[in-house]
Amino acid sequence: MFSVQPQSCSSCNVNCVRSLNHQPVCVQLQCIRKQRLKFHLLPAKWSGPITRSHIDRHYRIHSNVSLSVGTGAVPVEHDKANVNTPCAFLQLSINAFDYNCHVDLIKLLRQEGKLHRLRKARQKMSELFPLTEEIWLDWLKDEIRLTEDESDREKVYELFKRAVKDYVCPEIWLEYVQYSIGGMGAQGGIERVRSIFERALTAVGLHMTKGASIWEAYREFEIVILSTLVSEPPKLAEYQAYIDFEMKEGDPARVQIIFERALAENCLVPDLWIKYTTYLDRQLKIRDLVLSAHERAVRNCPWTMGLWKSYLLALERHGADHQTVTDVFEKALNAGFIQATDYVEIWQSFLDYLRRRVDFKWSRELDELRAAFARSLDYLKQDVEERFSESGDLSCTIMQIWARIEALHCKNMQKARELWDSIMTKGNAKHANMWLEYYNLERSYGDASHCRKALHRAVQCTSDYPEHVCDVLLNFERVEGSLEDWDAAVQKTETKINRVNEQRVAEKEALQARQEEEKVEHRRKAKADKKGQKKSQKVNRTGDKRKADDEYEEEWGEDAELPSKRLRGEDDFGSTATEELMETESGLFGRRAPPRKTEPPGFRKNQRGSSEAPQQPQDVSKEQRIDENCVFVSNLAFNLDDPEGKLRALFQGCGTVQQVRPVFSMNGVFRGYCYVQFEDRLAVPEALKLDRKEVDGRPMYVSPCVDKNKNPDFKVFKYKTAMEKHKIFISGLPYTCTKETLEDLCKQHGTVKAIRLVTNRSGKPKGLAYVEYENEAQASQAVLKMDGSMLENFTLSVAISNPPSRKMEDKGVPSRLLGAAMPRQPQGARGKGRTQISLLPRSLYRQSTPDAKAENGTISAPHTTETDGSLSNEDFARMLLKK
Repeated sequence: MFSVQPQSCSSCNVNCVRSLNHQPVCVQLQCIRKQRLKFHLLPAKWSGPITRSHIDRHYRIHSNVSLSVGTGAVPVEHDKANVNTPCAFLQLSINAFDYNCHVDLIKLLRQEGKLHRLRKARQKMSELFPLTEEIWLDWLKDEIRLTEDESDREKVYELFKRAVKDYVCPEIWLEYVQYSIGGMGAQGGIERVRSIFERALTAVGLHMTKGASIWEAYREFEIVILSTLVSEPPKLAEYQAYIDFEMKEGDPARVQIIFERALAENCLVPDLWIKYTTYLDRQLKIRDLVLSAHERAVRNCPWTMGLWKSYLLALERHGADHQTVTDVFEKALNAGFIQATDYVEIWQSFLDYLRRRVDFKWSRELDELRAAFARSLDYLKQDVEERFSESGDLSCTIMQIWARIEALHCKNMQKARELWDSIMTKGNAKHANMWLEYYNLERSYGDASHCRKALHRAVQCTSDYPEHVCDVLLNFERVEGSLEDWDAAVQKTETKINRVNEQRVAEKEALQARQEEEKVEHRRKAKADKKGQKKSQKVNRTGDKRKADDEYEEEWGEDAELPSKRLRGEDDFGSTATEELMETESGLFGRRAPPRKTEPPGFRKNQRGSSEAPQQPQDVSKEQRIDENCVFVSNLAFNLDDPEGKLRALFQGCGTVQQVRPVFSMNGVFRGYCYVQFEDRLAVPEALKLDRKEVDGRPMYVSPCVDKNKNPDFKVFKYKTAMEKHKIFISGLPYTCTKETLEDLCKQHGTVKAIRLVTNRSGKPKGLAYVEYENEAQASQAVLKMDGSMLENFTLSVAISNPPSRKMEDKGVPSRLLGAAMPRQPQGARGKGRTQISLLPRSLYRQSTPDAKAENGTISAPHTTETDGSLSNEDFARMLLKK
């Protein structure tokens, strides 16, 4: 301790001032009363006398010494063991800013285990003073031991937030993050732990001795999380998503490190290198970092031209010397690109670099540029063409750039014209765009005579778009030429257009002839396949007839049916069943359902048919049958096994099937149609959805069951017959065209909502289709783009959907012709004959060809008329001689 020296008081002029902790204190009562507020000896409202005991107590509290009035007094140490809790509280009541007393009180209360009073004492001290690291750690550890539920944890979190504000204490931050890890199982716990770690690294991550512990804890935490989430390294797609996220956040350091991580595992992915170098070029723009990344990129993926091109631009952008750029370019030429066009692009990049260096007033750099252009042409002609069998520069882009530089910067039109002559001699003279490019060059830097000469040569040589070139020549003569020039231009353009039209007509006819030959060959093969199937299968006479009809439909491409034929012996038994006319969606004129027959007593079926066909159920009368609950099913195969069982299983999902009534012929052969009756009429709409469903390779037709005697005008057709501007009609499709192929072709012009391929009754495609778009604009665009296009060597005809009108009233005219010139005989007075084939020779028919109206690319079949009156032998001979 230190000695107390007497001094003179400035207030009372008495030599009684003593130095306590280098502070002058007067022991006179009047001075003590004046300074009581300054030294906190007494409460502010104290008005009583001040005794010696007050003064001694003050010195004991603040200096642990005891003073006596007089000179030569020596301080005496205070015994801390005598300090207790009530004394500490008393001291704080006198001087609340006594720091040591606060510390002693907290220690005493912690030893006594009085937690409630301890928490208050710490709270009081934290409000007055910033606490040290040891006091905060003791307080936090005590509170953590008392934590029981989530609400208590939130209080501890708040306490940690207060603790880290007093001083930069790595130990407190480490305790903070370790405590937060204990709550990571709660909702949002992992994000909260990461947030605390990030704050800790920002605050004490750079601490020399203890910052590493925070980094180590953070790393261990992330490793544990990663081990629970990922069992294999991230894939490229996951890296791409992560990179996109970080680029949106915009932190350059994080973006760079995720790029480096991704490239370490995917170093042979050129697109990733391109994305990384592009980011560095546009965002960071740090020379060493950018050039290093470009160099690593071309070393990992030397076959990628885009990386070398970006490298050259980066070198020029950051001011690299000319020799360095040239060396990198030479390495690029030896990299071994996989396409000839890659060499053209890398040469263009290097030539652009050289052009930007030229002053055009100093011949040295200009000569170097011309030498580089000449070398590039030789390189493409020799090295590249020898390797790839093509130069890669079909349109002579490098020569065009050279010619424009000579004309624009060097004012050397003679050299530019020589270059364009070389371009045209390399097979580009037939392209209109090349001539127009040359014309524009002459128009900008040449004269009118050379422009006229170029256009005349263009009209003579162009073969792809001659009309456009002719229009340009005529417009030029309107502005620049004389009358003689105008006449010469008109004559030349007309001659060219006529010649081109003749060539196009000839090509179109040749194409149509080739398509017809392919169609005939396809039909011949299909017919041969059908005959082979007939020989390998044993079918009855009726089944053979049905198959012959299918072959007939496939060959002639018609969808209508023959008039129904009366079976032999239909009226022999006096059937009382009523004939029903059923309208289906398969035909244009409806179809007549074969009448039900009630077999006479004792009648037995043919033994051949009875072994294969199921027993024919008794016909249900019109009173028992409910048409609203029934559907008519047709176009089934004659050789369908167990039609009743198959149809019952097929329609079972629509509702409860009450009865399935297949129709058989007299010899027990299934006739290809039946009736399905449900218990509830609500099942009928569901059953109609099965229309056109394929059953044993044939589309099954499902239509409502309607009595035509009661509703003679009832017609059912699934599709609209009026014009639909949002739907297109396509004809001329290959028979092998599928719905997926057609959708890929049509979706290029708009959103495709539905596609319907038109087939005949046997399910074979007819080369026709309807495609529905989202709106009229898309359909119109598809017509413009697709009409006349090619698909598998077939020319497509595309138009807005406008189905042909259905002439329902002419029921006496047969719906299908046999051959191209043989009409069927109309029904006579005796009704329909046994055969529908005309026995009159074809040469005796006169075929009238009225104007046919084309609708959706199809032309209505021409009508034929028979010769009026009888013909004599002379008439026959005259007609034969005319042939």
